[in-house]
Amino acid sequence: MTEELDLLKKAWKKDSHAYEQVTENQIYTMLHKKSSTTVKWIFIISLIELGFGLVLGILLSFTKYDAENVERIKEWGIYGYYIAVSIILYGVVLYFIYRFYTMYRKISVEDSVQKLIQNILKTRKVVKQYIAFNLTAFAVLCMLVFGFGFYKGYGEIALANGQSPEIPMNVALLVMALIIIFTGIVTLLFWLFYKLIYGIFLKRLLKNYEELKKIDY
Repeated sequence: MTEELDLLKKAWKKDSHAYEQVTENQIYTMLHKKSSTTVKWIFIISLIELGFGLVLGILLSFTKYDAENVERIKEWGIYGYYIAVSIILYGVVLYFIYRFYTMYRKISVEDSVQKLIQNILKTRKVVKQYIAFNLTAFAVLCMLVFGFGFYKGYGEIALANGQSPEIPMNVALLVMALIIIFTGIVTLLFWLFYKLIYGIFLKRLLKNYEELKKIDY
């Protein structure tokens, strides 16, 4: 499709004015189709991502490791917070998936160049917000879980050995630094993954946007 689009653009520049409007409409039609397909794939990948997380969570729920973690969370008295946060996270992800679907529907039926350009810009913005939310949520939860887990675990072990549960300042600072470094590395890896997958589609939408601006102006 890209080669056909390039040929149409060359023809548009070379042909006489009698064929200019026809060629312009053909270019718009191809850009419209490419944009619609791109947003559809963003929607599909977000569904796959959510589905993978759900399936993985279900599979882990049958393991002894998950059962032990749930019991530990209940013992710490934060099980209610765990459920609430999980519901909120899945709710926000479903909201973004809904936004992707509505963007796809708008682009699919839109017949105005200006509105199509606006919808492309909106879609790029929503995708960036989705990525930012996922990375921020992961980083914050990772630091909270590891930090709280260390705090409770250290106290339990210290009490079992007849020692003070208070964590020494140098140990606390060292552990905090390690947690931040670990979280930063893993978050960076996730960012690279999102940049690779969603970045490809964002670049396609940007290219379509630039081509549509040439037609509109």
